[in-house]
Amino acid sequence: MGTPEFAVATLDAIRKAGHEVVCVVTTPDKPAGRGQQMHCSDVKRYALEHQLPVLQPEKLKDDSFVEDLRDYRPDVFVVVAFRMLPRCVYAMPMLGTFNVHASLLPQYRGAAPIQRAIMNGETKSGVTTFLLDEHTDTGSILLQREVEITRDDNAGTLHDKLMVAGAELAVETLRHLAEGTATPVPQPAAENLNPAPKIFKEDMHIRWDDTAEHIYNHVRGLSPYPAAFALIGFRHHENEEWKNCVLKVFEIEITSRRSGLKPGTITLEADKMMFISTQNFDISVKILQIEGKKRMNIHDFLSGFRSENYTGYFY
Repeated sequence: MGTPEFAVATLDAIRKAGHEVVCVVTTPDKPAGRGQQMHCSDVKRYALEHQLPVLQPEKLKDDSFVEDLRDYRPDVFVVVAFRMLPRCVYAMPMLGTFNVHASLLPQYRGAAPIQRAIMNGETKSGVTTFLLDEHTDTGSILLQREVEITRDDNAGTLHDKLMVAGAELAVETLRHLAEGTATPVPQPAAENLNPAPKIFKEDMHIRWDDTAEHIYNHVRGLSPYPAAFALIGFRHHENEEWKNCVLKVFEIEITSRRSGLKPGTITLEADKMMFISTQNFDISVKILQIEGKKRMNIHDFLSGFRSENYTGYFY
């Protein structure tokens, strides 16, 4: 049971390990893009390519869906990046239902563990397999594996590392369940837990009055998607009112230059570098995308940037 690319790796690993995948459950197709054409999930696309049966329930408590699941006589359900399951579903298989979660539980329970870990400046993350219960990400732990977060990692690179680790851990978990050697352990009641709630627009806005280190982690934790952003004032002509223009920031670098200007102030050098003031050190912007344009490196961006049409600061 899963939806995005992250879940495909686990499905592929399970199939290649020789397990019989009797059915794949994913979200219904939905319209997307300018033409609003119907698009299916990454998991469904993989399932169709490998002739695996697919169920796409609108409601997980629907009687017909539950009966369809029963007809497959499942030994175990494997859940990766899917919806919260009702008890009538997760309690169905003989060996239970386990989830592959992209954090070292109980830390970073929630929808955005990859982004939140980097945004908080963590140096390690990992994957956890755990048995589902009625709450979100609270079930007994089966297996865990640590994964390093390097200084250069962003949400995209960490996603890929955890995707591979999660697929391997799922296969190992299935082996233990099949052999009867699985030993579920209740999650520890830890203090100072970091949650991982869904990312909303306000979480993406860069606060330039923060430290350069926090801004650096914020940007890489949201790169390449959904991307941190700043606002800059824009106008075509001198007599026009300033309008807000969104600028997405994908990669920055902390410099050794002490910030002496108001946070958010832009300094351009030789039309090749853009520095932004923060609470302590200037940061250098490397890759960005201004509203209505494509993503580009700073050299290409500045070659067409007319500073007189923009405010000299981000906000």
